[in-house]
Amino acid sequence: MLKTLRSALFAVSITLICLSAFGRQKEGKVTPFKYGIIDPAHFDLKLSGTDSAASAIAIFDIGKGYFQYTQDKTSYVVERHTRYLIINKQGYDYANLELQTYRANGEATFVSQMEGATYNLENGKIVVSKISKDAKFTEKQDKNYSIKKFALANVKEGCIVEFKYTIKTDFIFRLRPWSFQRPIPTLYSTYTLAIPNEFKYKVNSKGYEKITSETLKGTDEVLYRYSAVNVPGLRKENFTTTMNDYVTQVSFELASINNDYGTSTDYTSSWPKIAKRLKEEETFGGFINKSAFTKTLLQVILKGATDPDSIVTKVFEYVKNNIKWNKEDEFYASVPNPKTILEKKVGNTADINLCLLILLRAAKIEVSPVLMSTRDNGAHPGTPLITGFNSVIVEAVIGEKHLLLDATDKNHCVDMIGYNNLNHEGLCLDLANETTKWISTERKKSSSKVFNYLLKLDEANKLVGRLFITSTDYEAMKVRNKYLSATNQAEFLKDYKGDKPGLVLKNYEILNLNNPYEPLSEAMDVEIEDNVEEAGDLAYFTPLLYEKTKENPFLLEDRKFPVDFAYPVEEIYRITIELPKNYKVEKAPKNEKLVLPNQDATFSFVFSQIDNKIGLISRICINKSIFSPEEYFDLKELFKNIVRKQAEQVVIKKS
Repeated sequence: MLKTLRSALFAVSITLICLSAFGRQKEGKVTPFKYGIIDPAHFDLKLSGTDSAASAIAIFDIGKGYFQYTQDKTSYVVERHTRYLIINKQGYDYANLELQTYRANGEATFVSQMEGATYNLENGKIVVSKISKDAKFTEKQDKNYSIKKFALANVKEGCIVEFKYTIKTDFIFRLRPWSFQRPIPTLYSTYTLAIPNEFKYKVNSKGYEKITSETLKGTDEVLYRYSAVNVPGLRKENFTTTMNDYVTQVSFELASINNDYGTSTDYTSSWPKIAKRLKEEETFGGFINKSAFTKTLLQVILKGATDPDSIVTKVFEYVKNNIKWNKEDEFYASVPNPKTILEKKVGNTADINLCLLILLRAAKIEVSPVLMSTRDNGAHPGTPLITGFNSVIVEAVIGEKHLLLDATDKNHCVDMIGYNNLNHEGLCLDLANETTKWISTERKKSSSKVFNYLLKLDEANKLVGRLFITSTDYEAMKVRNKYLSATNQAEFLKDYKGDKPGLVLKNYEILNLNNPYEPLSEAMDVEIEDNVEEAGDLAYFTPLLYEKTKENPFLLEDRKFPVDFAYPVEEIYRITIELPKNYKVEKAPKNEKLVLPNQDATFSFVFSQIDNKIGLISRICINKSIFSPEEYFDLKELFKNIVRKQAEQVVIKKS
């Protein structure tokens, strides 16, 4: 019976009148979708509402997963069958398929039984274009990873395309997740997974769309079946981590294996089990315990320093300046011996930060590794899943102070982790006692950017003067990274002026470029033309010049996802303009202040005038890093008013 269930994939009928008919089936019948059998009515599918402008529709996406045994190994197999309606040219990418494969240590992931076709409706008949051999090719990424690419021919607006293939993998610790959602709407998606009784997997589901699930237990295996109908397209929204955080999906991680003798090997069924496993890993716990090399090196680094704060700073500075990050996020070291990393002077996140931990511990600083899931990896679900992590930082404790350390970037300083690690919490490990605890990685201190214009308006309505910009923390790091990655200063300034018409810069200076412990300061002479409009004896200009918020980043009526700023931020604009003696202010913006509940965000706008000088201070303060969907409307209204207020003009009149 289970074999019959495993091969019978839920299917449904589509009607033009009601797409929700996908969810209805005739009582007692399950009609499978067959490869190559196309319903002509599907060429005329239409959508309404928020998905009405979709470039394509996933008509169905059907998967079947099961385990396969050979003499020496167990493999996991997924058979997948997907069909799309291509509505316009923006949807042509769905006629191309890319699948990543991996090979290492005698184990591999590979693709087989690939079929693909394009279907066009011409003069009432369906014309089929099957995938050709020369449309299948492999691109090697590195020694382990390759990309299998498949491209269909005769793709036109209004065509239907489909793919059917099998993926087999020897890596069974984490099974390939199944996503029910993509940027385009999906009318029907179902996934059946048969897991032998000797394997116990933890199931993690996420997302905001409804999934129907069913579990059937048999003699030899357990069958899981998940289905979703009429799933809307997942649209990118401003101020998010990764949209993968919000895609409706199920994933599976191995918890334990029962053997033929009635005993069980436990892998990650609990946090203590995960801590124990990491403690025993040669590229984690084993790596950390290799410290014989530290005595001589610490003498060179510390130069007699004994104060704990000085020790942390000196060791941190040494590691960040002597090991270059290879841009790879990992929580396992790349080699078992930290001395190798220090000699090579290059490594992944774990290589660098675990070396930092070893040296600090040898210097008698209380330290712990903290497992992280980076922003582009997504939020960890919070349940015991080791595969939810992809990075590691260090926590150092000095008295009452808990410092977070990340030595992967020269622009970092003590208690400042990489932007990509600003994902709100991490798992702190006590390997000695094999325990764990979640700690907050929230940034309490605001990163600020302050613009200070000191300008004079001349008779030709040109603004001339000085601009000073001061940035701190992550706002400063943005500028440092941009400046240091530019070919030269001229290229950096050209990019800065790119969206500021009429701006001329001279005598640019930058201070504390290589000192992230201090605010970054920029100063320059400015000339600004074409920003003052004339109408007879009147002149109009927006005093915020280039710094105004031009549009509201929050345009949706409502939002299902949190708004994630990553860190608290403060933006301050101070502008002083000296007017010619024969000008007077005819109309000026009124002062205004807006405050969200609990002062989570504030906006103030203050205009002043003394004699022939006008002044303006605009301040936006986002006082916490993340806002819930329930707080979205208040935030949207705040920015709506910021856009309105910052666009207000000053009217001056020549006497």
